[in-house]
Amino acid sequence: MRQSILFTKTRREAPKDEEAKNAQLLIRGGYIHKEMAGVYAYLPLGLRVIEKIKNIVREEMNTVGGQELIMTALQRKELWEKTDRWDDKKVDVWFKSQLKNGGDVGFGWSHEEPITEMMKLYISSYRDLPVCVYQFQTKLRNELRAKSGIMRGREFLMKDMYSYSPDEASHQKIYEATTAAYLRVFKRVGLGDLTFLTFASGGAFTRFSHEFQTLSEAGEDTIYLHHGKKIAINKEVLSDDVLGQLGVGREDLEEVKAIEVGNIFSFGAVKSEQLNLLYKNESGAAKPVILGSYGIGITRLMGTLVEVFADSQGIAWPESIAPFRAHLLVFGEAASRADVLYSDLQAQGIEVLYDDRKEASPGEKMADSDLIGIPWRLVVSDRTGDKIEVKERNQKEAALMSKEEVFRLLSATANHV
Repeated sequence: MRQSILFTKTRREAPKDEEAKNAQLLIRGGYIHKEMAGVYAYLPLGLRVIEKIKNIVREEMNTVGGQELIMTALQRKELWEKTDRWDDKKVDVWFKSQLKNGGDVGFGWSHEEPITEMMKLYISSYRDLPVCVYQFQTKLRNELRAKSGIMRGREFLMKDMYSYSPDEASHQKIYEATTAAYLRVFKRVGLGDLTFLTFASGGAFTRFSHEFQTLSEAGEDTIYLHHGKKIAINKEVLSDDVLGQLGVGREDLEEVKAIEVGNIFSFGAVKSEQLNLLYKNESGAAKPVILGSYGIGITRLMGTLVEVFADSQGIAWPESIAPFRAHLLVFGEAASRADVLYSDLQAQGIEVLYDDRKEASPGEKMADSDLIGIPWRLVVSDRTGDKIEVKERNQKEAALMSKEEVFRLLSATANHV
């Protein structure tokens, strides 16, 4: 992609009404556009990052037997009334409207109800179970506070998966497999060492739910971390009873701030009983299906990556989800050599953003490169001769390399990712 024709431009300053670092940098870098508080458009650079994250999540959900679909955003009032989650006093994040021909509708903030209702058409026997389905869906939640950029939006992209099992033993196998898959997701996006399985409140259905919390001072949650067991406990459930169940002492815990990037939750048979999702077991008896719910906030994860890895110069993307692997800059009268290198990189299958802008100074190009945060910067100039100046985004020193050395370097890092 030639930067001279890339839609959107970098900005020196963030909007004055934007408080969150992730949104400030993403707006300045040309990744997102702010429509209103908690509502952002994702521009070509931002969409490339989202698609990289989605593909990693998709691969891992497929490994646990998930099948992808997409549900509707409009939700029927009558369905949610069956589970007592339509009333604003019970669920306070609804956006609602009315149909012109009469009747109320809601805009989906979650999808347990409609997917469970749909499953009544496809599950009738134990032979139909277990089944897992997932989607990447834009959710709409009327958040009171929307001051954390894309980490707490009123409109956001989420991966939500739902498992339907004949019994608790079958459900636990899926639950544990999904837990492992989530940990692989966070490792693959670069957050493995910073993300911890966290015990949290299970609400009315189970004693615990499990969150995946990434350490960050920008986090809204307080968790208590046990480094040895690589687990954590959310402050909301911290008690002597819980500590006893988990076999840890208060003296072994560290209080830290964290961002919730995923959660998994057991509903048991409650939703199935409310919505009458039953199957016949091998004896012919009707039994309720066991439901599990598994969420990862895709855009929240994107914002978390910015919060965690950005420095004073700008964004610094992990290679696995960066919009491009390399950022090629040309200075002076070296355009013809840079053009050839750009074509050769593309022929090698290396994703590259080529800053071919004639009006931008070398200083502007270097500053924009740091702000945009692509993992490798390649500079071709009058000074480099037949060599290429190569610098990793988070390193201070650059090295001169031949074209062949650059190909080997970038191919090696691609294989590592």
